[in-house]
Amino acid sequence: MTTVPRVAVVGAGYWGQNLVRNFHSLGALECICDSDEVSLAKHSKAYPNVSATNDFDRVLINDAIHAVVIATPAATHYSLAKKALEANKDVFVEKPMALRRDQGAELVELAAKHQRILMVGHVLQYHPAVRKLKELIDNGDLGKIQYVYSNRLNIGKIRTEENILWSFAPHDISVILMLLEEFPTTVCAQGGNYLHHNVPDVTMTTLSFASGVRGHIFVSWLHPYKDQRLVVVGDRKMVVFDDAAPTDKLVAYAHQVEWIHRKPVAKKAEAEPIAVAADEPLKLECQHFLESIATRKPPLTDGREGLAVLSVLEACQKSLDRGGSPVPLVNAASSKGYFVHESAYIDEPCDIGDGTKIWHFSHVLKGSKIGKNCNIGQNVVIGPNVTVGDRVKIQNNVSVYQGVTLEDEVFCGPSMVFTNVNNPRSGIARMHELKPTLVKKGATIGANATIVCGHTIGTYSFIGAGAVVTKDVPDYALAVGNPARVVGWVCKCGVRLHFDGSDATCAACGAKYRKDGQCVRPIA
Repeated sequence: MTTVPRVAVVGAGYWGQNLVRNFHSLGALECICDSDEVSLAKHSKAYPNVSATNDFDRVLINDAIHAVVIATPAATHYSLAKKALEANKDVFVEKPMALRRDQGAELVELAAKHQRILMVGHVLQYHPAVRKLKELIDNGDLGKIQYVYSNRLNIGKIRTEENILWSFAPHDISVILMLLEEFPTTVCAQGGNYLHHNVPDVTMTTLSFASGVRGHIFVSWLHPYKDQRLVVVGDRKMVVFDDAAPTDKLVAYAHQVEWIHRKPVAKKAEAEPIAVAADEPLKLECQHFLESIATRKPPLTDGREGLAVLSVLEACQKSLDRGGSPVPLVNAASSKGYFVHESAYIDEPCDIGDGTKIWHFSHVLKGSKIGKNCNIGQNVVIGPNVTVGDRVKIQNNVSVYQGVTLEDEVFCGPSMVFTNVNNPRSGIARMHELKPTLVKKGATIGANATIVCGHTIGTYSFIGAGAVVTKDVPDYALAVGNPARVVGWVCKCGVRLHFDGSDATCAACGAKYRKDGQCVRPIA
Protein backbone atom coordinates (compact mmCIF):
# COMPACT_ATOMS: atom_id res chain seq x y z
CA MET A 1 0.00 0.00 0.00
CA THR A 2 1.21 3.54 -0.78
CA THR A 3 1.86 6.04 2.02
CA VAL A 4 -1.61 7.56 1.54
CA PRO A 5 -4.41 5.04 0.93
CA ARG A 6 -6.14 5.49 -2.43
CA VAL A 7 -9.91 5.85 -2.48
CA ALA A 8 -12.72 5.97 -5.00
CA VAL A 9 -15.71 8.20 -4.30
CA VAL A 10 -18.89 6.60 -5.62
CA GLY A 11 -21.63 9.18 -6.11
CA ALA A 12 -20.31 12.69 -6.69
CA GLY A 13 -23.57 14.62 -6.51
CA TYR A 14 -25.17 16.78 -3.81
CA TRP A 15 -23.03 15.55 -0.91
CA GLY A 16 -20.53 13.37 -2.72
CA GLN A 17 -18.89 16.39 -4.35
CA ASN A 18 -17.77 17.50 -0.88
CA LEU A 19 -16.16 14.13 -0.29
CA VAL A 20 -14.46 14.35 -3.67
CA ARG A 21 -13.06 17.76 -2.75
CA ASN A 22 -11.77 16.65 0.64
CA PHE A 23 -10.20 13.36 -0.38
CA HIS A 24 -8.53 15.16 -3.29
CA SER A 25 -7.12 17.80 -0.95
CA LEU A 26 -5.76 14.99 1.25
CA GLY A 27 -3.98 13.43 -1.73
CA ALA A 28 -6.02 10.22 -1.54
CA LEU A 29 -8.48 10.49 -4.46
CA GLU A 30 -7.82 7.80 -7.07
CA CYS A 31 -11.16 7.60 -8.85
CA ILE A 32 -14.59 9.22 -9.18
CA CYS A 33 -17.52 6.93 -10.02
CA ASP A 34 -20.94 8.32 -10.94
CA SER A 35 -23.79 7.10 -13.15
CA ASP A 36 -24.59 10.70 -14.12
CA GLU A 37 -22.49 11.51 -17.19
CA VAL A 38 -22.95 15.27 -16.74
CA SER A 39 -21.67 15.11 -13.16
CA LEU A 40 -18.83 12.84 -14.20
CA ALA A 41 -17.76 15.22 -16.98
CA LYS A 42 -17.81 18.18 -14.57
CA HIS A 43 -15.59 16.42 -12.06
CA SER A 44 -13.25 15.10 -14.76
CA LYS A 45 -12.65 18.68 -15.82
CA ALA A 46 -12.12 19.86 -12.23
CA TYR A 47 -9.81 16.93 -11.34
CA PRO A 48 -8.03 16.02 -14.60
CA ASN A 49 -5.48 13.75 -12.89
CA VAL A 50 -8.15 11.57 -11.29
CA SER A 51 -9.68 8.64 -13.18
CA ALA A 52 -13.44 8.66 -13.78
CA THR A 53 -15.91 5.89 -14.56
CA ASN A 54 -19.62 5.11 -14.53
CA ASP A 55 -18.95 1.41 -13.87
CA PHE A 56 -18.85 0.44 -10.19
CA ASP A 57 -17.53 -3.04 -11.03
CA ARG A 58 -14.43 -1.45 -12.57
CA VAL A 59 -13.78 0.26 -9.27
CA LEU A 60 -13.96 -3.05 -7.43
CA ILE A 61 -11.42 -4.84 -9.66
CA ASN A 62 -8.93 -1.96 -9.60
CA ASP A 63 -6.07 -3.00 -7.31
CA ALA A 64 -4.87 0.60 -7.07
CA ILE A 65 -8.05 1.45 -5.14
CA HIS A 66 -7.83 0.45 -1.49
CA ALA A 67 -11.13 1.87 -0.26
CA VAL A 68 -14.55 2.88 -1.53
CA VAL A 69 -16.45 5.95 -0.31
CA ILE A 70 -20.20 5.61 -0.97
CA ALA A 71 -22.30 8.76 -1.26
CA THR A 72 -25.11 7.50 -3.47
CA PRO A 73 -28.85 7.58 -2.57
CA ALA A 74 -29.56 5.82 0.73
CA ALA A 75 -31.50 2.99 -0.91
CA THR A 76 -28.27 1.84 -2.63
CA HIS A 77 -25.93 2.03 0.39
CA TYR A 78 -26.37 -1.57 1.51
CA SER A 79 -25.91 -3.23 -1.89
CA LEU A 80 -22.89 -1.14 -2.88
CA ALA A 81 -21.20 -1.50 0.51
CA LYS A 82 -21.78 -5.25 0.45
CA LYS A 83 -20.17 -5.61 -2.98
CA ALA A 84 -17.21 -3.48 -1.92
CA LEU A 85 -16.60 -5.50 1.27
CA GLU A 86 -16.86 -8.76 -0.67
CA ALA A 87 -14.25 -7.33 -3.05
CA ASN A 88 -11.95 -6.78 -0.02
CA LYS A 89 -12.17 -2.99 -0.13
CA ASP A 90 -12.36 -0.84 2.98
CA VAL A 91 -15.64 1.09 3.01
CA PHE A 92 -16.81 4.54 4.07
CA VAL A 93 -20.60 4.67 3.60
CA GLU A 94 -22.71 7.75 4.17
CA LYS A 95 -25.60 7.58 6.63
CA PRO A 96 -27.71 5.59 6.94
CA MET A 97 -25.53 2.55 6.24
CA ALA A 98 -28.68 0.66 5.16
CA LEU A 99 -32.44 1.04 5.32
CA ARG A 100 -32.91 -2.11 7.43
CA ARG A 101 -31.15 -3.14 10.61
CA ASP A 102 -30.62 -6.73 9.47
CA GLN A 103 -28.85 -5.45 6.36
CA GLY A 104 -26.63 -3.26 8.54
CA ALA A 105 -25.83 -6.28 10.71
CA GLU A 106 -24.85 -8.20 7.59
CA LEU A 107 -22.42 -5.43 6.61
CA VAL A 108 -20.84 -5.49 10.07
CA GLU A 109 -20.41 -9.27 9.84
CA LEU A 110 -18.97 -9.01 6.32
CA ALA A 111 -16.44 -6.39 7.42
CA ALA A 112 -15.32 -8.63 10.29
CA LYS A 113 -15.14 -11.69 8.03
CA HIS A 114 -12.97 -9.94 5.44
CA GLN A 115 -11.03 -7.92 8.05
CA ARG A 116 -12.06 -4.66 6.39
CA ILE A 117 -12.58 -1.19 7.82
CA LEU A 118 -16.27 -0.21 7.78
CA MET A 119 -17.00 3.43 8.63
CA VAL A 120 -20.32 5.27 8.61
CA GLY A 121 -20.57 8.97 7.71
CA HIS A 122 -21.82 10.45 10.96
CA VAL A 123 -19.92 13.66 10.35
CA LEU A 124 -21.10 15.53 13.45
CA GLN A 125 -19.07 13.22 15.65
CA TYR A 126 -15.98 14.81 14.08
CA HIS A 127 -17.14 18.40 14.59
CA PRO A 128 -14.71 20.23 16.93
CA ALA A 129 -17.67 21.75 18.84
CA VAL A 130 -19.23 18.33 19.42
CA ARG A 131 -15.89 16.88 20.54
CA LYS A 132 -15.54 19.77 22.99
CA LEU A 133 -19.09 19.23 24.23
CA LYS A 134 -18.27 15.57 24.85
CA GLU A 135 -15.21 16.65 26.83
CA LEU A 136 -17.33 18.98 29.00
CA ILE A 137 -19.82 16.21 29.75
CA ASP A 138 -17.12 13.65 30.55
CA ASN A 139 -15.31 16.10 32.85
CA GLY A 140 -18.52 16.74 34.79
CA ASP A 141 -18.65 20.45 33.91
CA LEU A 142 -22.38 20.19 33.14
CA GLY A 143 -23.17 18.07 36.18
CA LYS A 144 -25.84 15.40 35.92
CA ILE A 145 -27.34 15.39 32.43
CA GLN A 146 -31.10 15.85 32.55
CA TYR A 147 -32.17 16.03 28.93
CA VAL A 148 -30.92 16.63 25.39
CA TYR A 149 -32.79 18.05 22.43
CA SER A 150 -31.90 18.81 18.85
CA ASN A 151 -33.44 20.72 15.95
CA ARG A 152 -32.41 19.90 12.37
CA LEU A 153 -34.68 22.06 10.26
CA ASN A 154 -34.35 23.53 6.78
CA ILE A 155 -36.02 24.29 3.48
CA GLY A 156 -33.97 22.76 0.71
CA LYS A 157 -33.31 19.36 -0.81
CA ILE A 158 -36.39 17.18 -0.36
CA ARG A 159 -36.07 13.44 -0.90
CA THR A 160 -38.61 10.86 -1.97
CA GLU A 161 -36.52 7.68 -1.57
CA GLU A 162 -36.36 8.17 2.23
CA ASN A 163 -38.38 10.19 4.72
CA ILE A 164 -37.13 13.04 6.89
CA LEU A 165 -36.49 10.71 9.83
CA TRP A 166 -34.01 8.61 7.85
CA SER A 167 -32.54 11.60 6.03
CA PHE A 168 -31.89 14.05 8.88
CA ALA A 169 -32.24 12.23 12.23
CA PRO A 170 -29.24 9.83 11.93
CA HIS A 171 -26.89 12.73 12.70
CA ASP A 172 -28.69 13.62 15.92
CA ILE A 173 -29.20 10.02 17.06
CA SER A 174 -25.51 9.33 16.50
CA VAL A 175 -24.41 12.36 18.52
CA ILE A 176 -26.84 11.77 21.38
CA LEU A 177 -25.76 8.12 21.76
CA MET A 178 -22.12 9.21 21.70
CA LEU A 179 -22.57 12.00 24.24
CA LEU A 180 -24.56 9.91 26.69
CA GLU A 181 -22.73 6.60 26.11
CA GLU A 182 -26.10 4.98 26.66
CA PHE A 183 -28.63 3.20 24.47
CA PRO A 184 -32.34 4.13 24.67
CA THR A 185 -34.79 1.69 26.19
CA THR A 186 -37.86 3.13 24.44
CA VAL A 187 -38.54 5.45 21.51
CA CYS A 188 -41.63 7.33 20.34
CA ALA A 189 -41.96 9.09 17.00
CA GLN A 190 -44.76 11.09 15.40
CA GLY A 191 -44.76 12.84 12.05
CA GLY A 192 -46.67 14.59 9.33
CA ASN A 193 -46.89 13.90 5.58
CA TYR A 194 -47.49 17.10 3.62
CA LEU A 195 -45.74 16.86 0.25
CA HIS A 196 -46.04 13.10 -0.32
CA HIS A 197 -48.75 10.86 1.03
CA ASN A 198 -46.34 8.14 2.22
CA VAL A 199 -43.24 10.22 3.03
CA PRO A 200 -43.19 12.11 6.36
CA ASP A 201 -41.71 15.59 5.98
CA VAL A 202 -41.64 16.42 9.71
CA THR A 203 -41.03 14.15 12.71
CA MET A 204 -40.77 14.58 16.47
CA THR A 205 -38.93 11.78 18.28
CA THR A 206 -38.41 11.07 21.98
CA LEU A 207 -35.67 8.74 23.24
CA SER A 208 -35.98 7.44 26.81
CA PHE A 209 -32.91 6.15 28.64
CA ALA A 210 -32.60 3.93 31.71
CA SER A 211 -30.69 6.70 33.52
CA GLY A 212 -33.75 8.95 33.30
CA VAL A 213 -32.33 11.18 30.57
CA ARG A 214 -34.67 12.05 27.70
CA GLY A 215 -33.64 12.99 24.18
CA HIS A 216 -35.89 14.97 21.83
CA ILE A 217 -35.25 15.23 18.08
CA PHE A 218 -37.21 17.59 15.79
CA VAL A 219 -36.43 17.29 12.07
CA SER A 220 -38.09 18.92 9.06
CA TRP A 221 -37.32 19.90 5.47
CA LEU A 222 -40.37 22.18 5.47
CA HIS A 223 -39.04 24.95 7.70
CA PRO A 224 -38.71 28.66 6.82
CA TYR A 225 -35.04 28.89 7.85
CA LYS A 226 -32.06 26.69 8.67
CA ASP A 227 -31.85 25.68 12.31
CA GLN A 228 -29.27 23.14 13.46
CA ARG A 229 -29.05 23.24 17.24
CA LEU A 230 -28.23 20.72 19.90
CA VAL A 231 -28.96 21.61 23.54
CA VAL A 232 -27.63 19.63 26.50
CA VAL A 233 -29.14 20.46 29.89
CA GLY A 234 -27.25 19.53 33.05
CA ASP A 235 -27.91 20.45 36.65
CA ARG A 236 -24.79 22.68 36.69
CA LYS A 237 -24.70 24.11 33.20
CA MET A 238 -26.59 24.09 29.93
CA VAL A 239 -24.74 24.12 26.60
CA VAL A 240 -26.00 25.07 23.14
CA PHE A 241 -24.28 23.87 19.97
CA ASP A 242 -25.56 26.00 17.07
CA ASP A 243 -24.00 24.73 13.85
CA ALA A 244 -25.74 27.42 11.78
CA ALA A 245 -24.23 30.27 13.81
CA PRO A 246 -21.43 32.16 12.01
CA THR A 247 -19.45 32.46 15.28
CA ASP A 248 -19.71 31.18 18.84
CA LYS A 249 -21.04 27.80 17.79
CA LEU A 250 -20.72 26.46 21.34
CA VAL A 251 -22.14 28.51 24.22
CA ALA A 252 -22.59 27.58 27.90
CA TYR A 253 -25.15 28.96 30.35
CA ALA A 254 -24.60 28.47 34.08
CA HIS A 255 -28.32 28.84 34.81
CA GLN A 256 -29.42 27.37 38.13
CA VAL A 257 -32.75 26.41 39.61
CA GLU A 258 -33.06 27.20 43.32
CA TRP A 259 -35.86 26.10 45.64
CA ILE A 260 -37.33 29.03 47.54
CA HIS A 261 -40.33 28.45 49.78
CA ARG A 262 -40.47 24.97 48.27
CA LYS A 263 -40.90 26.42 44.77
CA PRO A 264 -38.38 26.25 41.91
CA VAL A 265 -36.96 29.65 40.92
CA ALA A 266 -34.71 30.14 37.88
CA LYS A 267 -31.44 32.04 38.42
CA LYS A 268 -30.16 33.07 35.02
CA ALA A 269 -26.49 33.57 34.10
CA GLU A 270 -24.73 35.25 31.22
CA ALA A 271 -23.81 33.31 28.09
CA GLU A 272 -20.25 31.96 28.02
CA PRO A 273 -18.90 31.31 24.50
CA ILE A 274 -16.55 28.31 24.39
CA ALA A 275 -13.65 28.44 21.96
CA VAL A 276 -13.41 25.57 19.48
CA ALA A 277 -11.17 24.90 16.49
CA ALA A 278 -12.38 26.09 13.11
CA ASP A 279 -11.45 22.87 11.26
CA GLU A 280 -13.92 21.56 8.68
CA PRO A 281 -15.68 18.52 10.22
CA LEU A 282 -15.88 16.66 6.92
CA LYS A 283 -12.16 17.01 6.33
CA LEU A 284 -11.49 15.68 9.83
CA GLU A 285 -13.82 12.77 9.10
CA CYS A 286 -12.03 11.97 5.84
CA GLN A 287 -8.65 12.14 7.58
CA HIS A 288 -9.91 9.77 10.26
CA PHE A 289 -10.97 7.24 7.62
CA LEU A 290 -7.55 7.33 5.98
CA GLU A 291 -5.88 6.89 9.38
CA SER A 292 -8.09 3.88 10.12
CA ILE A 293 -7.13 2.31 6.80
CA ALA A 294 -3.43 2.87 7.49
CA THR A 295 -3.45 1.71 11.13
CA ARG A 296 -6.24 -0.92 10.79
CA LYS A 297 -7.82 0.51 13.94
CA PRO A 298 -11.66 0.74 14.01
CA PRO A 299 -12.91 4.26 13.29
CA LEU A 300 -14.89 6.31 15.78
CA THR A 301 -18.05 5.74 13.75
CA ASP A 302 -17.46 2.13 12.79
CA GLY A 303 -20.02 -0.39 11.60
CA ARG A 304 -21.20 -1.23 15.11
CA GLU A 305 -21.83 2.43 15.88
CA GLY A 306 -23.71 2.72 12.60
CA LEU A 307 -25.72 -0.38 13.45
CA ALA A 308 -26.69 1.07 16.83
CA VAL A 309 -28.01 4.19 15.08
CA LEU A 310 -29.81 2.01 12.55
CA SER A 311 -31.45 0.03 15.36
CA VAL A 312 -32.81 3.24 16.88
CA LEU A 313 -33.98 4.50 13.49
CA GLU A 314 -35.83 1.29 12.78
CA ALA A 315 -37.56 1.42 16.17
CA CYS A 316 -38.50 5.06 15.49
CA GLN A 317 -39.98 4.04 12.16
CA LYS A 318 -42.06 1.35 13.88
CA SER A 319 -43.36 3.95 16.32
CA LEU A 320 -44.10 6.31 13.44
CA ASP A 321 -46.03 3.58 11.63
CA ARG A 322 -48.02 2.90 14.81
CA GLY A 323 -49.06 6.50 15.30
CA GLY A 324 -46.48 7.31 17.95
CA SER A 325 -46.85 4.24 20.17
CA PRO A 326 -43.78 3.57 22.34
CA VAL A 327 -41.42 0.94 20.94
CA PRO A 328 -39.00 -0.83 23.32
CA LEU A 329 -35.62 -1.79 22.00
CA VAL A 330 -32.34 -3.33 23.01
CA ASN A 331 -28.91 -2.47 21.74
CA ALA A 332 -28.41 -5.42 19.47
CA ALA A 333 -25.33 -3.83 18.03
CA SER A 334 -23.61 -2.92 21.24
CA SER A 335 -20.23 -4.06 22.47
CA LYS A 336 -22.06 -6.72 24.46
CA GLY A 337 -22.06 -8.65 21.23
CA TYR A 338 -25.45 -10.35 21.34
CA PHE A 339 -27.97 -10.50 18.49
CA VAL A 340 -31.69 -9.78 18.70
CA HIS A 341 -33.86 -10.22 15.62
CA GLU A 342 -35.82 -7.12 14.63
CA SER A 343 -39.14 -8.85 15.38
CA ALA A 344 -38.12 -9.85 18.93
CA TYR A 345 -38.75 -7.75 22.05
CA ILE A 346 -36.46 -7.31 25.04
CA ASP A 347 -37.91 -5.59 28.10
CA GLU A 348 -35.69 -3.55 30.37
CA PRO A 349 -33.89 -4.25 32.52
CA CYS A 350 -32.51 -7.55 31.24
CA ASP A 351 -29.01 -9.03 31.18
CA ILE A 352 -27.98 -10.81 27.99
CA GLY A 353 -24.56 -12.37 27.52
CA ASP A 354 -22.09 -12.09 24.65
CA GLY A 355 -22.71 -14.30 21.65
CA THR A 356 -26.35 -15.01 22.46
CA LYS A 357 -28.84 -14.98 19.58
CA ILE A 358 -32.55 -14.30 20.04
CA TRP A 359 -34.64 -15.05 16.99
CA HIS A 360 -37.99 -14.14 15.40
CA PHE A 361 -41.01 -13.09 17.50
CA SER A 362 -39.42 -14.00 20.83
CA HIS A 363 -39.93 -11.94 24.01
CA VAL A 364 -37.61 -11.63 27.01
CA LEU A 365 -39.46 -10.09 29.97
CA LYS A 366 -37.89 -7.75 32.49
CA GLY A 367 -35.58 -8.98 35.19
CA SER A 368 -34.42 -11.98 33.18
CA LYS A 369 -30.80 -13.00 32.82
CA ILE A 370 -29.58 -14.97 29.81
CA GLY A 371 -26.00 -16.20 29.71
CA LYS A 372 -23.37 -16.26 26.97
CA ASN A 373 -23.61 -18.03 23.61
CA CYS A 374 -27.24 -19.09 24.00
CA ASN A 375 -29.52 -19.73 21.04
CA ILE A 376 -33.14 -18.69 21.62
CA GLY A 377 -35.39 -19.90 18.81
CA GLN A 378 -38.55 -18.45 17.31
CA ASN A 379 -41.65 -17.58 19.37
CA VAL A 380 -39.94 -18.14 22.72
CA VAL A 381 -41.04 -16.34 25.90
CA ILE A 382 -38.58 -16.01 28.80
CA GLY A 383 -39.44 -14.43 32.13
CA PRO A 384 -40.04 -12.34 33.98
CA ASN A 385 -37.14 -12.85 36.40
CA VAL A 386 -35.86 -16.06 34.84
CA THR A 387 -32.21 -17.13 34.89
CA VAL A 388 -30.77 -18.97 31.89
CA GLY A 389 -27.16 -20.18 31.97
CA ASP A 390 -24.47 -20.18 29.29
CA ARG A 391 -24.68 -22.13 26.01
CA VAL A 392 -28.36 -22.96 26.46
CA LYS A 393 -30.48 -23.85 23.43
CA ILE A 394 -34.21 -23.18 23.56
CA GLN A 395 -36.01 -24.35 20.44
CA ASN A 396 -39.14 -22.84 18.87
CA ASN A 397 -42.42 -22.30 20.75
CA VAL A 398 -41.13 -22.70 24.32
CA SER A 399 -42.18 -20.55 27.29
CA VAL A 400 -39.76 -20.40 30.23
CA TYR A 401 -41.92 -18.95 32.98
CA GLN A 402 -41.01 -17.25 36.24
CA GLY A 403 -39.87 -19.88 38.73
CA VAL A 404 -37.88 -21.87 36.14
CA THR A 405 -34.06 -21.85 36.22
CA LEU A 406 -31.96 -23.35 33.42
CA GLU A 407 -28.33 -24.05 34.20
CA ASP A 408 -25.53 -24.11 31.60
CA GLU A 409 -25.86 -26.17 28.40
CA VAL A 410 -29.52 -27.12 28.87
CA PHE A 411 -31.41 -28.11 25.70
CA CYS A 412 -35.17 -27.41 25.48
CA GLY A 413 -36.77 -29.15 22.52
CA PRO A 414 -39.47 -27.64 20.28
CA SER A 415 -42.83 -26.93 21.97
CA MET A 416 -41.87 -28.49 25.32
CA VAL A 417 -43.77 -27.01 28.28
CA PHE A 418 -42.85 -25.70 31.73
CA THR A 419 -45.60 -25.08 34.29
CA ASN A 420 -45.15 -22.95 37.41
CA VAL A 421 -48.40 -23.40 39.38
CA ASN A 422 -49.97 -26.76 40.25
CA ASN A 423 -53.64 -25.75 40.32
CA PRO A 424 -54.07 -22.70 38.05
CA ARG A 425 -57.42 -20.91 37.80
CA SER A 426 -58.08 -18.00 35.51
CA GLY A 427 -60.10 -16.18 38.17
CA ILE A 428 -57.71 -16.78 41.08
CA ALA A 429 -54.29 -15.12 41.28
CA ARG A 430 -51.71 -17.69 42.36
CA MET A 431 -48.38 -16.10 41.39
CA HIS A 432 -47.48 -16.16 45.09
CA GLU A 433 -47.76 -19.96 44.92
CA LEU A 434 -45.10 -20.47 42.25
CA LYS A 435 -43.25 -23.76 42.60
CA PRO A 436 -39.64 -23.57 41.38
CA THR A 437 -38.28 -25.84 38.69
CA LEU A 438 -34.52 -26.38 38.31
CA VAL A 439 -33.04 -27.87 35.15
CA LYS A 440 -29.44 -28.74 35.93
CA LYS A 441 -26.38 -28.49 33.72
CA GLY A 442 -26.41 -30.32 30.40
CA ALA A 443 -29.93 -31.75 30.69
CA THR A 444 -31.95 -32.37 27.52
CA ILE A 445 -35.74 -32.03 27.36
CA GLY A 446 -37.27 -33.56 24.25
CA ALA A 447 -39.90 -32.07 21.93
CA ASN A 448 -43.43 -31.69 23.38
CA ALA A 449 -42.36 -32.90 26.84
CA THR A 450 -44.08 -31.33 29.87
CA ILE A 451 -42.25 -30.49 33.09
CA VAL A 452 -44.71 -30.15 35.98
CA CYS A 453 -43.45 -27.47 38.36
CA GLY A 454 -41.69 -28.02 41.66
CA HIS A 455 -39.16 -30.58 40.44
CA THR A 456 -35.46 -30.86 39.58
CA ILE A 457 -34.23 -32.25 36.29
CA GLY A 458 -30.82 -33.78 37.02
CA THR A 459 -27.43 -33.03 35.52
CA TYR A 460 -27.08 -34.41 31.97
CA SER A 461 -30.39 -36.25 32.27
CA PHE A 462 -32.44 -36.90 29.16
CA ILE A 463 -36.23 -36.40 29.01
CA GLY A 464 -37.76 -38.19 26.04
CA ALA A 465 -40.09 -36.53 23.54
CA GLY A 466 -43.66 -36.21 24.83
CA ALA A 467 -42.78 -37.28 28.39
CA VAL A 468 -44.66 -35.76 31.35
CA VAL A 469 -42.34 -35.24 34.32
CA THR A 470 -44.16 -35.34 37.66
CA LYS A 471 -41.23 -35.94 40.05
CA ASP A 472 -37.50 -35.27 40.33
CA VAL A 473 -35.28 -36.85 37.68
CA PRO A 474 -31.84 -38.11 38.83
CA ASP A 475 -28.55 -37.07 37.24
CA TYR A 476 -27.77 -38.91 33.97
CA ALA A 477 -31.23 -40.55 33.95
CA LEU A 478 -33.19 -41.36 30.79
CA ALA A 479 -36.88 -40.70 31.53
CA VAL A 480 -39.77 -41.37 29.15
CA GLY A 481 -43.54 -41.81 29.18
CA ASN A 482 -46.58 -40.33 30.96
CA PRO A 483 -45.92 -40.10 33.80
CA ALA A 484 -42.20 -40.13 33.08
CA ARG A 485 -40.23 -43.04 34.54
CA VAL A 486 -36.53 -43.78 34.52
CA VAL A 487 -35.78 -46.47 31.93
CA GLY A 488 -32.01 -46.12 31.70
CA TRP A 489 -28.98 -43.89 31.93
CA VAL A 490 -27.12 -41.64 29.51
CA CYS A 491 -23.59 -40.33 29.16
CA LYS A 492 -22.68 -36.66 29.24
CA CYS A 493 -22.43 -36.90 25.44
CA GLY A 494 -26.06 -38.12 25.19
CA VAL A 495 -25.41 -41.76 24.31
CA ARG A 496 -27.22 -44.45 26.35
CA LEU A 497 -25.10 -46.30 28.92
CA HIS A 498 -25.10 -50.06 29.47
CA PHE A 499 -23.99 -51.11 32.94
CA ASP A 500 -22.07 -54.27 33.70
CA GLY A 501 -22.83 -54.56 37.37
CA SER A 502 -22.18 -51.15 38.87
CA ASP A 503 -19.88 -49.78 36.13
CA ALA A 504 -20.39 -48.59 32.56
CA THR A 505 -18.20 -47.17 29.80
CA CYS A 506 -19.69 -44.99 27.10
CA ALA A 507 -19.38 -46.70 23.73
CA ALA A 508 -19.09 -43.32 21.98
CA CYS A 509 -16.69 -41.20 24.05
CA GLY A 510 -15.18 -43.69 26.51
CA ALA A 511 -16.32 -41.85 29.65
CA LYS A 512 -16.71 -44.12 32.71
CA TYR A 513 -19.58 -44.13 35.22
CA ARG A 514 -20.55 -45.89 38.46
CA LYS A 515 -24.13 -46.61 39.60
CA ASP A 516 -25.19 -46.94 43.22
CA GLY A 517 -28.94 -47.57 43.34
CA GLN A 518 -30.59 -44.57 41.61
CA CYS A 519 -27.39 -42.51 41.71
CA VAL A 520 -25.00 -42.41 38.75
CA ARG A 521 -21.75 -40.48 38.80
CA PRO A 522 -18.75 -40.15 36.48
CA ILE A 523 -15.46 -41.73 37.58
CA ALA A 524 -11.92 -41.05 36.43
